Amino acid sequence: MDTCRIPENASKCSGNTMECFMVLSTQAQKISIGILCGLFGTMCVFENSLVLYLIFSSPGIRRKPSYLFIGSLALADILASIIFVCSFVNFHVFNEAGFSKEVFLLQLGGVNTSFSASLSSLLLTALDRYISISRPSEYKLLMTRRRAWTALGVLWATCATIAYLPLLGWNCCVLDSSCSELFPFVDDNYLSGWICFTMVLLGCIVYAYAHVLWRARQHVAYMEKHQAQAGKQNARMRMDVMLAKTLVMVLAVLTLCWSPVLVLMIYSIFARLSDRLRKAFAFCSTLCLLNSMVNPIIYALRSKELCSSLRRVFSHFRRQLKASEESPEAESTHRSSVIET
Repeated sequence: MDTCRIPENASKCSGNTMECFMVLSTQAQKISIGILCGLFGTMCVFENSLVLYLIFSSPGIRRKPSYLFIGSLALADILASIIFVCSFVNFHVFNEAGFSKEVFLLQLGGVNTSFSASLSSLLLTALDRYISISRPSEYKLLMTRRRAWTALGVLWATCATIAYLPLLGWNCCVLDSSCSELFPFVDDNYLSGWICFTMVLLGCIVYAYAHVLWRARQHVAYMEKHQAQAGKQNARMRMDVMLAKTLVMVLAVLTLCWSPVLVLMIYSIFARLSDRLRKAFAFCSTLCLLNSMVNPIIYALRSKELCSSLRRVFSHFRRQLKASEESPEAESTHRSSVIET
């Protein structure tokens, strides 16, 4: 196994750098992490898969760039949940440390790619809402499906490139530099850069949504004054305002779930972490799954189009179930009538 500089506070380690990061010491802690990851991960995959199905099974919804970005967010949450749960439980619960540096960095890159793509999808959605509210007459010309798919392609490629830089050589083993106290083989300078990238994304999203809500309030005031003339345009503006508020709720949940993790990451760069803080970081990491699980619930509660699509799916399922229950009775009735004849 590859070896590199062990964190200074990991005095109990005996040369195996992977074991230095297995911070869960009791069986109760491991069971708790396993239950949280299993519950949140399963619900996240199910809910986000349902969101993707609702978006791409409805021609009217999947044509809209807004829902393409939401679909990208759901896909990122699914990938993050699967990769995170498998690698996190395998490492912290089953204490599997037999894989190589490359395999670990590959898994870590997958989680980082998914999270970065999730944030970037929210940023694209914020820009989409900004254009829709600030320049409604030019929205369809500026935000086309082709441009939306191009933006998503650039987004995922950029996030994957940044996330896999440690695997490509920017790690403390190759550079012989100081390693992070939270992630094996990860260079402190790379972690600082990734945190800055994440904070820039969050800052841009907050700024964009703040401007969107400000413009939304202006439109609400305008609609109240010109309600008689606005008719159809009012309905469109109300839909834009509703979607903007929905995405602000998504951002608020995202910030609340990821703030503890980011704070501990930043703290680890400037100071040594105690064993208690490293255990806290392991448990705070499960909040990422909670965020991915809550996002689809917000869509279902706030998006009228997704709600109506979900009702159509349920009604279609009930009709099929009812038809399957009635078919044996109809068949037996038909047979009895034939016998009587």
